[in-house]
Amino acid sequence: MAAPTASPHDRPDIIAKAAWRILPILMVCYFAAFLDRVNIGFAALTMNQDLGFSASAFGFGAGIFFLGYVLCELPSNLMLVRFGARIWIARILITWGLLSAATAFVWNPTSFYVVRVLLGAAEAGFFPGMIFYMTLWFPREYRARMFATFNIAVPLSSVIGAPVSGLIIEHMNGLQGLAGWQWMFIIEAMPAVIMGVVVAIALPERPETATFLTADERGWLSSRMATERAAQEQKEKFSIGRALTDGRVLLMCAIAVGLVMGTTGIAIWMPQFIRAFGLSTVQTGFVAAIPSAFMALAMILVGRHADKTGERVWHAAGPFFASAVGFLIAAFSSDPLIGLLGLTIGAAGIGGASPNIWIFPTTLLTGAAAAAGIALINSVGSTGGFFGPSIIGWVRDATGGFAGALFFLAGAMAATAIAILILGRSMREMMQQRPAAPGA
Repeated sequence: MAAPTASPHDRPDIIAKAAWRILPILMVCYFAAFLDRVNIGFAALTMNQDLGFSASAFGFGAGIFFLGYVLCELPSNLMLVRFGARIWIARILITWGLLSAATAFVWNPTSFYVVRVLLGAAEAGFFPGMIFYMTLWFPREYRARMFATFNIAVPLSSVIGAPVSGLIIEHMNGLQGLAGWQWMFIIEAMPAVIMGVVVAIALPERPETATFLTADERGWLSSRMATERAAQEQKEKFSIGRALTDGRVLLMCAIAVGLVMGTTGIAIWMPQFIRAFGLSTVQTGFVAAIPSAFMALAMILVGRHADKTGERVWHAAGPFFASAVGFLIAAFSSDPLIGLLGLTIGAAGIGGASPNIWIFPTTLLTGAAAAAGIALINSVGSTGGFFGPSIIGWVRDATGGFAGALFFLAGAMAATAIAILILGRSMREMMQQRPAAPGA
């Protein structure tokens, strides 16, 4: 996990040591989070028929999760700063795990909507909290690969979760009087609760108090992060109020909408896109893992190349353009293999762009302003998690097929890429800045 040496005074060995201690915990937590988000797409393969849900009702329920998420996001992230990452992230994990399990017992659209809103409120603050937490540990030139490594949990939740979900639904159906989709919600909620306990016990709060580092290592990393924050704030310092109103931050919000719209749209609807090829539930689970595997590969390759070159804008915009092309290929194709190729390109493009998206706010903002600004960006961006699945559901009902939904995703990804290019022009000087290491 070590990155290229930034200067003779850099210590990639310390960065690697911190990464190996912290990232596995964060990745498993994020895996649990996204598993609890995307399994709703597999539940729909049988739940919708069992409960009489239309595509529109399911899409609305899948998306309304983000209503609770958006409303509670900013206060939750400010609570994280106040109480510390370890305690607050543990609280988030345990409460959302319990509510995710409760989804197994919904009986009509209204109960489905209520549980989804509460689930969103419980999970609010988790992702921006993770991003903010990593800014306390990793200097800027290491962040794309660290964010990429962390974000691998998203496609892995489908690579692993897709076939597992299919097998649970298929083979546990009727056990103890519960449907297969009910067992899926109960079983797949357990990792979140377990990781809540692990975080409370094992997640170090910040470099200054990290017992796994030696005193010399703690001193170097703390000094390095303080030096970077000072250089950043000397260039431009933000208050919380300014962070919430700056035009560049608001543009980042729009970019986050596109990112979440694409990520959530394909995660929730991918099983039904694939099922339309005429596959069984188990076959759908295994085939749906293919785009997610390439999504993970793109995250790593693009994240590493971005850190190696120091270029961020085209490493974010370019993959979104590729994603738009992929969705267009899938929309126009009548051949299942070509359609799968298009969906894979679309997913890989989103994956490749995602690590670099979060470089922009963590370059611009520091301290409490970073916590507030990242929370705002993720909060507004999370509305894409409502609009993406909901619009796809409405288009599916209106047209009877998925081509229109894929056209919509292609347009959203292209618009996001253009917004990134605009943001890049306004942040050109700051994106090129590389703070010196302590002692340089």
